[in-house]
Amino acid sequence: MSEDTVDLPAGLRSVADLDLKPALEAVLMVVDEPASEEHLAKILERPRRQIGDALRQLADDYAVQGRGFELRFVAGGWRFYSRAEYAPAVERLVLDGQTARLTQAALETLAVVAYRQPVSRSRVSAVRGVNCDGVMRTLLQRGLVQEAGAEPETGAILYTTTNYFLERMGLRGLDELPELAPFLPEAEAIEAETQEAVPSFDPDAPDPDDGPTSAMTDTTTTEL
Repeated sequence: MSEDTVDLPAGLRSVADLDLKPALEAVLMVVDEPASEEHLAKILERPRRQIGDALRQLADDYAVQGRGFELRFVAGGWRFYSRAEYAPAVERLVLDGQTARLTQAALETLAVVAYRQPVSRSRVSAVRGVNCDGVMRTLLQRGLVQEAGAEPETGAILYTTTNYFLERMGLRGLDELPELAPFLPEAEAIEAETQEAVPSFDPDAPDPDDGPTSAMTDTTTTEL
């Protein structure tokens, strides 16, 4: 007997002897993030091409059958998702009267990170015009953004989006993000202003000390 041979309990088949499609279904039912074809091929001891073909066949079968779930390729891997048309039923189960969505502030901050990454907190705050420290902590805790080194000039921590962000957005990669210009024409001007450190206030405005009422108010607020 070879040293690599493993004695299996009675009735338990070797991974290589399992029917491929049911085996893929069983594995994908328990993954907590999209599984790559390379990883699945290693687990099931099959060629990657065979794994890829089987996954696409399964995805097509589910679509033809109109199942309540679908097999999608997102963030570099495959995973089961509930079908979009059945979202109301799933939302009632998951939410059950609770608010589980990101706030408007968090969504806006996440959008800035997605389109400007890698980006520092100060740059995000400059683009949005508000202090984003609290919101960034929330996005970090939810696994939607991550630290990605430091800015050489200032040493500030840089942030990027994560694979979990791609998964939640249903994107294969950042190149599938919609074009920004049609939705925010002034985005380039804002970016240029922050890069050149152009003040966002009127330099000709009276000094706050010139009168009992300040002519320039601080518009930067902190969002909790």
